[in-house]
Amino acid sequence: MEQIASLTSIPQWEEALAASHNQPLFLFKHSTNCPTSSGAYEELTNWIEDARGLFVNIMIVYVIENRSVSNAISEQLGIKHESPQVILLSNGRVLWHESHWSITYSTLDQHLGTHCEK
Repeated sequence: MEQIASLTSIPQWEEALAASHNQPLFLFKHSTNCPTSSGAYEELTNWIEDARGLFVNIMIVYVIENRSVSNAISEQLGIKHESPQVILLSNGRVLWHESHWSITYSTLDQHLGTHCEK
């Protein structure tokens, strides 16, 4: 399985956003205290296990532990914070975002499937 990098600082977030001009960025905002978020995380990890040759950077923000990073993302992108939440970016712009029970294997495949080989 591909490794999911963790965003833990605002400068790291700004660097990841800038890098989205070279390669799409997929963010997963995750709360370790939330059963809904745990379910969405499982859907994501199952999708990643099936994906090969990803052409997208995948990063996770643990919202409780890194609230300032989560807030900075929401403010900078103009998207209301939710958890769990997924955000797909390219060229610094939001292509797609979703939250809660709408984060499923099939919705991930629909929006990320063009960014990998299966």
